Amino acid sequence: MRRPITAAVLLSALALTACQTPREACLSSASRDLRVIDSLVRETQGNLRRGYAIEQSQEVRVRRDFCRVRDDDGDTRLIRCDDTDVIDVSRPVAIDLNAEQAKLDSLLERRARLAREQEARVEACRTAYPE
Repeated sequence: MRRPITAAVLLSALALTACQTPREACLSSASRDLRVIDSLVRETQGNLRRGYAIEQSQEVRVRRDFCRVRDDDGDTRLIRCDDTDVIDVSRPVAIDLNAEQAKLDSLLERRARLAREQEARVEACRTAYPE
C-alpha cells in the first residue's frame, strides 16, 4: 500500500528542485516514471514474500490533559484541555496472491518499456543541455 506523502517531504523535494540546473531537472524528470515503477515493484515483491500487504494509515488520538491558563487579572490556574496526536499505523491486509503476482508481472513489463523510453529521454536532455 502507498504511504501518505507528508508536507515535509514535498517541501524538501521542492527545495531540491529549485537548486537543480536545467540539465539535472531534465534528467530527473526523464527518470521519474521509472523510479515510481521501481518503488511499486519493490512493494509488490515484498507483499508476495510476506503473503500479505501492509496498509499505512493515520489515527487521530485525543487525550484529556490539564493546561495552564492566565486569567485577565494575571492569576494562573489549571483547566481541562484536549491534546491531539496523529499517529502513523501499519496493519497487515490480506491480498489475493494470484492478483498480486499478475500485478508484479504487469509492472515488470511496464518497467522494461519505460527503461527503453528513458534512454531516449536522457539522450534528449544531454543534447538539449550539454555540460
